[in-house]
Amino acid sequence: MPGAGRTPRDERRRRLGQNFLVDAAVAQRLVAHARLAPGELIVEIGPGNGVLTQVVATHPVDVVCVEADSLWASRLRREARERGWRHVRVVEADVLRWRLPTRPFRVLANLPFGSTTAILHRLLDDPGLALRRADLVVQWEVARKRARRPPTTLLSASWAPWWEFRCGERIAAASFRPRPAVDAGVLSVTRRDPALLPDAMAKDYERFVRDHWGARRSGPRH
Repeated sequence: MPGAGRTPRDERRRRLGQNFLVDAAVAQRLVAHARLAPGELIVEIGPGNGVLTQVVATHPVDVVCVEADSLWASRLRREARERGWRHVRVVEADVLRWRLPTRPFRVLANLPFGSTTAILHRLLDDPGLALRRADLVVQWEVARKRARRPPTTLLSASWAPWWEFRCGERIAAASFRPRPAVDAGVLSVTRRDPALLPDAMAKDYERFVRDHWGARRSGPRH
């Protein structure tokens, strides 16, 4: 049962980690920073109230909005129909289980803070996926950590042969509702071309890095 004083909307926000971007100016800057090209396929993860979608929909690109919350998915689907966004499709699904496109695509998203790492795994673990670039709103410290050079975490090091990370704009917590406890930031992830290693080596390389990381942190093995 919902906690005392909690509405069904409160429960969904808690369960899905929803902190919606409400600053339209920030949405405009994020989309401008992404430099969308005509005809590209854009996957927006967790569009929620549609602030980013409204900006992306003004560009000549194909958009798939993947929303886990049935209420927001229904609202956005209705808005797309009313506004005549024929190139915008709304899918009610959990992106961790949804089948990603086989056509080259990009991701634009204000990620749920509690699911950031899981979603990054989904997008970046397999370099054989058709992802070309992701522009993501994440916690500010996460954006800074992922963008450090050389990589300072096992995950960043495991992804480094295929992906480049850059930290962009810092976004004040006041730009979200409900307001999170920390600021956010833009993390841009771009596919290396060419990659530093073949895609088929991803799992072996991840195991190598994991072994090396453990040895480095615990001292020489005997």
